[in-house]
Amino acid sequence: AVSSDDLCFTPAHVLRKRIASKELSPVELVEAVITRAERVDEKVNFTALPRFEQAREQARAAEAAVARGDALGPLHGIPITIKDNVPTEGDRTTIGSYAFEHNIAKHDAEMARRLKAAGAVVYAKTTTPEFAHRVLTESPLHGVTRSPWSLEHTPGGSSGGASAAVAAGCGPLAQGTDGGGSIRCPASCAGVVGIKPTLGRVPFELMQDAFGNYAYTGPLTRTVDDAALMLAVMSGPLPSDPWTVGVPALPVPDGPVQGSVDGLRVAWIERFGETPLDPEVAASTGAAVSALSDAGARVEPLVEPAFADVFDYYAVIATAAHGGRLGKLLEEWGDRITPSMRSCIEQGGTYTAAQLVQASDRRTTLFRRVQQLLQEHDLI
Repeated sequence: AVSSDDLCFTPAHVLRKRIASKELSPVELVEAVITRAERVDEKVNFTALPRFEQAREQARAAEAAVARGDALGPLHGIPITIKDNVPTEGDRTTIGSYAFEHNIAKHDAEMARRLKAAGAVVYAKTTTPEFAHRVLTESPLHGVTRSPWSLEHTPGGSSGGASAAVAAGCGPLAQGTDGGGSIRCPASCAGVVGIKPTLGRVPFELMQDAFGNYAYTGPLTRTVDDAALMLAVMSGPLPSDPWTVGVPALPVPDGPVQGSVDGLRVAWIERFGETPLDPEVAASTGAAVSALSDAGARVEPLVEPAFADVFDYYAVIATAAHGGRLGKLLEEWGDRITPSMRSCIEQGGTYTAAQLVQASDRRTTLFRRVQQLLQEHDLI
């Protein structure tokens, strides 16, 4: 017999096959994940909103659908979390802020709608720092989220509740968002797989400026296969997101991803400009690059000046967005807003329109340089 904790650590692509073949009940799976989440959350604090009763109800409906022989979606009966900055219909969606403490979402964001339509069971909303602005996860409303590997450490941010949930075996899949590292950083901190998809791959209609958008939504999972499965479900065009127009949905993989890295052209950037590099990070990334090389990839070191000052103009674009959109909240809520969020809003108000245009132009230059590099290398 499989223990309930083993079930919690089983990949989604395995679970979906077991559910479809009636070997595993969605009710049993969801109950196992809820039981574990309640235990883990006492110490880790990854839950902004539990949806346990709704999840149990959905699991019973999912089980009935299997019994009837209905056509099943690719995530049928599989527990998942959605980040607290993404609206899910009827749920409190706070973005970690007192300003939205009582905000109830009127409808699902598109990516949440797609995940639910594929059969996923949303058992919780996960914590985020206020307005998803930091690379660690603590907020005035929900407090500090800790790493399940070490309670003295952060699971990263801003999708830190998502990375902590997945790393702790609380379901195989979590949805995150990323505007400046908010999927990639927590994936790194919590030792899970995270993808910030290319703009247009997955709709992100939540951004006020569709054309100057730099924020994305994507999966956090424990395996590459699960990331591929979840990304495929989330992908495909949406008329209100201009980046997605004409970008087809990815095919849902039927099983584990097959492939070889033999002959793959890999560019290896050991460090960006003057940024200090932790020796352990250098050692582990170096080992990963060696493993690619041993498996037949052609690895070349790359020193690229275009990456050296990215943060300087990212800061202009990101804080100007905060200043333009959240300035009124600062007036109203004052010191109930996270100090680092307050300083972002204030900093954003100091840039001129000309400086914002210059920063956007630098972003374009960087994009075009990366496209050139990807003509010469398969991946960086």
